[in-house]
Amino acid sequence: MAASQGKCLRDMPAHLVPSICATECCSPPWIPLKKGKSLRQSLKEHGLLEKYLEKHPYNLGSKYFPSQANTDAAEPLENYMDIEYIGTIYIGTPAQQFTVLFDTGSSNLWVPSVYCSSEACSNHNRFNPQDSSTYQATSQSVSVTYGTGSMTGILAYDTVQVGSIEVTNQIFGLSETEPGTFLYYSPFDGILGLAYPSISASGATPVFDNMMSEGLVSQDLFSVYLSSDDQSGSFVMFGGFDDSYSGSLNWVPLSSESYWQITVDSITMNGQAIACSDGCQAIVDTGTSLLAGPPQGIANVQSYIGASSNGEISCSSMSSLPAIVFTINGIEFPVPASAYISESQSGYCTSDFESISIPTQSGELWILGDVFIRQYYCVFDRANNQIGLASMA
Repeated sequence: MAASQGKCLRDMPAHLVPSICATECCSPPWIPLKKGKSLRQSLKEHGLLEKYLEKHPYNLGSKYFPSQANTDAAEPLENYMDIEYIGTIYIGTPAQQFTVLFDTGSSNLWVPSVYCSSEACSNHNRFNPQDSSTYQATSQSVSVTYGTGSMTGILAYDTVQVGSIEVTNQIFGLSETEPGTFLYYSPFDGILGLAYPSISASGATPVFDNMMSEGLVSQDLFSVYLSSDDQSGSFVMFGGFDDSYSGSLNWVPLSSESYWQITVDSITMNGQAIACSDGCQAIVDTGTSLLAGPPQGIANVQSYIGASSNGEISCSSMSSLPAIVFTINGIEFPVPASAYISESQSGYCTSDFESISIPTQSGELWILGDVFIRQYYCVFDRANNQIGLASMA
């Protein structure tokens, strides 16, 4: 397993590639783009507060949960301007607090450390091994490169607490370098990856794998609800799912046990294929803000909805354009124009589709990011290697 991971960014429009993007050409596996839209402009609104779920009073005696399920298995997530969804974890004894991005598009847990001299570490919480009585050092290094931002550091073991789930001897990364500016401006300290071990840098065991192996979850699955419009109520729930959806869950088998990768039958508008006409591969990724895909496919979508090559579109289109439908495992999952077109504070509108090149043996990947996930409650089932999708309640 490679100690360093990256993602090819060739063919991306220049305005989508920050100066800190680390790789122009790379080998698999790839980490999907972590793309924040107008993030720097939003920093003046920074001042995140920890919100607790008011919208979801979990009834753990319901049909969705065995009686032994942990009542605090739901971790509240803060919706940061529809860009990122972040939550709080604790590492060490006594516990040191960190805000992390819960990311189904990668597999490593890492946080800044006191050994980090990068500017990005200066305004974030940093882990201090000397303050933890349960810390265990290793001689292993780790390097993770995302589409925007990267880190290098060392691996170690310590107790990690998510909600009231306490994972002992969890391996995690302590950053020593975080080059560039993206992570400096990010509202999170580190990243907690929720994908499969096969794409974990340095072979580090992911947090959820340890939750399963230690019997800390009643079911080998977790679920995600992402709210819209800066509302509270978002969560990731380990070991179960609640009634935040309407109708029934539609189960989709994975096509690869690396990312949460599935096969998409087609992408259509008004019944006409506008991309992926012969089927394509996609990943469901909570760590990517937008809907991303191969350059040609995205160019087709932008053309059909009347957006320019850089994504600019008339705001009036929001009320007139039809939904774009992702057909997955024979089921249609529409995304309305109000979801795939965003209006900025200055009053202009942009398409929430972006071009990105992630080649695999089965073709280039599409990324169903937060724009898609806000429309559908998602259950990530490790026991059966499948994803459950259902419309929000």
